[in-house]
Amino acid sequence: MSHPRWDPAELELGELESALGARGVEPFHARQLYRWIHKRGVTDIDLMTDLSLALRAAIKTDCVVSTPRVVGDESSVDGTRKFTLEFSDARRVESVFIPDTPAMTFCVSTQVGCAMACGFCLTGRMGLVRHLTAGEIAGQVRVLAAATGLLDRSFNIVLMGMGEPLHNYDNTMKALRILHSDCGLAVSPRRVTLSTVGIIPALQRLADEPFMPNLAVSLHATTDEQRSALVPPNRRYPLVELLDACRRFPLKKRSRITFEYVLLNDVNDTPEDAHRLATLLNGIKSKVNLLPLNPAPGIPYDRPDDDRVDRFARILVDRGVNVSVRKSRGRDIRAACGQLIVEGGSQRSAAQQMALLLR
Repeated sequence: MSHPRWDPAELELGELESALGARGVEPFHARQLYRWIHKRGVTDIDLMTDLSLALRAAIKTDCVVSTPRVVGDESSVDGTRKFTLEFSDARRVESVFIPDTPAMTFCVSTQVGCAMACGFCLTGRMGLVRHLTAGEIAGQVRVLAAATGLLDRSFNIVLMGMGEPLHNYDNTMKALRILHSDCGLAVSPRRVTLSTVGIIPALQRLADEPFMPNLAVSLHATTDEQRSALVPPNRRYPLVELLDACRRFPLKKRSRITFEYVLLNDVNDTPEDAHRLATLLNGIKSKVNLLPLNPAPGIPYDRPDDDRVDRFARILVDRGVNVSVRKSRGRDIRAACGQLIVEGGSQRSAAQQMALLLR
């Protein structure tokens, strides 16, 4: 009986057991294959030596194991590495390894480009080219882990690369389940942070997930007028509704929602903004991560000086807000937040990008 070609790297363990079972293969072989791909980073069937030669030959007849291909690897003076990864259709994303933060951290992408069109982000200028599959998202992690010697060590994952994770909800969550499996890299939810601009229906779905990553919400403004200009999805999901969803979001003991706030000089970094932010977050178990803008050509905003950043942070602290100021990593190789971009973006208009978001 012939079967269409299939990709084990795209399957969760149960799906892989079913796929092999349909081919008359015992379930324990699925666990072996899964370990080779997701734990050891091996995608060449011929190298999977605990599978018999006959089984390897049988699997290869209708199977292709995909993996992102490293086509660029740049190192920053601070140890950060930016990888350009290419998929089977020649589309590319950028992913980042950030050492000693204090753990080792992989910043991975969930889309080629992004439909959110945030005004201070280079990725948003690409528009959305396409969603990544679950295997492509998980594949970034195993490729980066292999390249940095971390396949057998603990690391953190932040879904803060190219794309909006909740706009690609099903593939993102499937990738996290693949990464969480004991037969794979066994990544704990505590070591994963999902960053979102706040797509409320998807945020409500996330609240019911068995795999619950840490949540980071990209806020960046303290009024709807200001946020709609900087983060266009706010026109659909305004601040009051977003913050209400955050108040209802289930948190584990000692957990907090991180609110990310990019500071733009003379735009959203005034004392009045700081006081409004403290008021908005009242009653939410939260911490604020302040990110002075990482400037880039084409971004029409400036980075505030250190005095303005310190003033903003002090006001929040005085109002009882838990605050950190993120140190930019990899700025010299354009690997910092908001600086990831590849060639070949979408030509869709802003209105078309918003239509994609609302679908």
